[in-house]
Amino acid sequence: MSAKSAISKEIFAPLDERMLGAVQVKRRTKKKIPFLATGGQGEYLTYICLSVTNKKPTQASITKVKQFEGSTSFVRRSQWMLEQLRQVNGIDPNRDSAEFDLLFENAFDQWVASTASEKCTFFQILHHTCQRYLTDRKPEFINCQSKIMGGNSILHSAADSVTSAVQKASQALNERGERLGRAEEKTEDMRNSAQQFAETAHKLAMKHKC
Repeated sequence: MSAKSAISKEIFAPLDERMLGAVQVKRRTKKKIPFLATGGQGEYLTYICLSVTNKKPTQASITKVKQFEGSTSFVRRSQWMLEQLRQVNGIDPNRDSAEFDLLFENAFDQWVASTASEKCTFFQILHHTCQRYLTDRKPEFINCQSKIMGGNSILHSAADSVTSAVQKASQALNERGERLGRAEEKTEDMRNSAQQFAETAHKLAMKHKC
């Protein structure tokens, strides 16, 4: 069983919560934490997890989970409601980066994900969850690559496709209208020529009768 599956089963399932995503992280700037603050258990792995309750109304939260060295179990540490998240900073919008910051109402953390792709996946899930479950004040996503804002990218792509299709259809109609206009002009010219020919032929016929 993977670490994330184990976290979901051990930390969130007993509370009737569903884990949507998680990213393994390390601090970019280490805090000076007293030995007793970690329970005297030494080194540990840290995961930032996003979860929602199964019961309605749905509540979403971000939880810091740790696994201490030599232990197979996980420990729930800090937790914030999603409404407390104020800003998500992707650090660099122009390249793949594993670094990111999370700003809450009462906390600020600077992290480095295990990989840039893992951060990207977590950000996509986080952005989608904010759009779905937060109705009032949504967190600000800054310095994020366009691919991270998955939903918006898809919508923008679809909108661009529709706009392009409309423009092509309009152009085709205009071209067709121009062709029809030219055809009508030619038809009118031919009708006038035929009428003139008929009148000339009639005059010649009357002249020969005389």
